[in-house]
Amino acid sequence: MDSLEGVRGAVVQIVGEGSFIDPGTGTQATVAGAGSGFIIDPSGLAVTNNHVVTGAALLKVYVDGMEGPQNAHVVAVSECSDLAVIDINGDGFPFLEWYDGAVTTGLSIFVAGYPLGDAEYTLLDGIVSKESVDGETYWSSVDSVIEHSADTLPGNSGGPLVTADGKVVGINYAGNDVGQSFAIGIDVARPFVDQLVTGVDLETIGVNGEALFVDGFDGIWVYSVASGSPADNAGVKGGDLITSLENFPVGLDGTMADYCDILRSHTADDVLEIEVYRQATQEVLEGQLNGRLLEVVTSFAVDLGGDVPDDVGVANYSDYMLISDDSGVIQVNVPTEWFDIDGTAWTRGGVEIGPQVGAASDLAAWRAEWGTPGVFVGASATFGQAPAELLDNDYQFSGSCDYSGRFDYSDPAYTGVYDLWENCGPEGSTFVVLAAEPGDGSFLILVQVVVVTDRDLAALDEVLRTFYVIGSLD
Repeated sequence: MDSLEGVRGAVVQIVGEGSFIDPGTGTQATVAGAGSGFIIDPSGLAVTNNHVVTGAALLKVYVDGMEGPQNAHVVAVSECSDLAVIDINGDGFPFLEWYDGAVTTGLSIFVAGYPLGDAEYTLLDGIVSKESVDGETYWSSVDSVIEHSADTLPGNSGGPLVTADGKVVGINYAGNDVGQSFAIGIDVARPFVDQLVTGVDLETIGVNGEALFVDGFDGIWVYSVASGSPADNAGVKGGDLITSLENFPVGLDGTMADYCDILRSHTADDVLEIEVYRQATQEVLEGQLNGRLLEVVTSFAVDLGGDVPDDVGVANYSDYMLISDDSGVIQVNVPTEWFDIDGTAWTRGGVEIGPQVGAASDLAAWRAEWGTPGVFVGASATFGQAPAELLDNDYQFSGSCDYSGRFDYSDPAYTGVYDLWENCGPEGSTFVVLAAEPGDGSFLILVQVVVVTDRDLAALDEVLRTFYVIGSLD
């Protein structure tokens, strides 16, 4: 193809039909929406976005000049680059070629595709405004992308960014709310596409997802799951939020970066620990990709929801932040409302025993009485006792609270026990005190959380999901 007019014949509209779960309502849609794509080989191989096709039971591809939709199947995908190659039934298709020049600022470009689900082909002009900008976004994770001035509307994603002579310089992503439009440039995209056409999936577990904040949890929202994929085999479903991989929180910064870095650090067959929050049941599940199935784990928001007073008229915590102690050894996710933070060393009897971090809206009030929710996380290698012994010997609160029992605790990184104290102080608050250790027993972690109303239960779950010792205690 060597003309702008000829591009139309190689640009296709793609409609994926299947089960797609909306994060706002939790409702199921049968059509995720229409996207664009472009043919790169006369056999019918075409490039589009992963989010257009993954998890779809049926692909309908509309080719200019052909009557009705054509069937197609997915050849391979890359979640992290948000790229996919599909094979359209038939042959003898017109196709586009890659641009072989330098993509520079000021280069005239055109966005070709089918925006807003419209069957009418659209061509919008602009220029390359920036040759390279950060490629870490909520929908993908690549080294860099092109920023350009042509409008990119929903439905344009997956279509080509072309020059005046019809050569492909990039693959369109959707634009953002401030009028910026982005495309993955050929220098980044071509190595992926060259492998995808061979049928090799890259940086994928089989989900159609993006980084979101849902019900107090950060993670990767799963719109749909590809049948037979590692995610599907582990029991991941559309409507799940992947909160951690390999015991490391993902999506905390609102991007796919951490999630994709973990995938890049492993092969497709590696066994990976995975944790998800299932919005439909408000449950947290843990399991393994290429290993054991997901199973429900403790959720205080579910288990204690009926026992803790409702905070009538007060919304749930809307945002969380990752905090750490002053030495950067401990990290944990807490509500942004708990902005009073202390990360100085943990001391007992005037002796430093390890790192600690505490957070509350008012730490002095949290330490003095029971009416302020907050958290303490400390780690030490000096105790020389088991988790249960630590709680028995040093952390009893029968003078202020009613003891409700001791329970086993386990997550992919730590095991231990926690004590549940209720009716603490005149406020009647709940107090959870957890002691745990890693598999080698090299140190103990102490976690204390005061729960005043039901909104604090989700914060407690988030604390227990994200507390982690990431550095050395030496």
